[in-house]
Amino acid sequence: MYQSFTYVHSIVRWLVLFSLIYSVYRAYKGYFQGLKFTERDNLTRHWAATIAHIQLVIGIILYSQSPTIKYFWENFDQAITDLESTFFGLIHIILMLLAIVFLTIGSALAKRKPTDSAKFKTMLIWFSLALLIIFIAIPWPFSPLAHRPYIR
Repeated sequence: MYQSFTYVHSIVRWLVLFSLIYSVYRAYKGYFQGLKFTERDNLTRHWAATIAHIQLVIGIILYSQSPTIKYFWENFDQAITDLESTFFGLIHIILMLLAIVFLTIGSALAKRKPTDSAKFKTMLIWFSLALLIIFIAIPWPFSPLAHRPYIR
């Protein structure tokens, strides 16, 4: 079951990235071109946040079941000196939680803004911050922090 969740988490990562990049693109275009905030923009906002929250739940399940995480907490003094163990034990989860917090705040604020421009601007700022943090926190194959394949 752990392997299945690892695979799903790896696949959903791409959905999160695609939905966030698309949301940031729509927010950028809408804000700088003075467009109307349409139902499509609202759905983009909503689904980007929803997909990210689904990924968070999968990630929390993985975190609670991961042998790497169990090793990290059982051997903290030794594991904290290993960058990859520290990445998965602390850095990855803290940064991803922070990204989800930013995404959630941005989504909630954008939904309640009175003007189209304010909705786009709020989405653009908060979703861009979340996307940046997520890019840093993903264990890319080329990352100096931890190495994982594009799809597990």
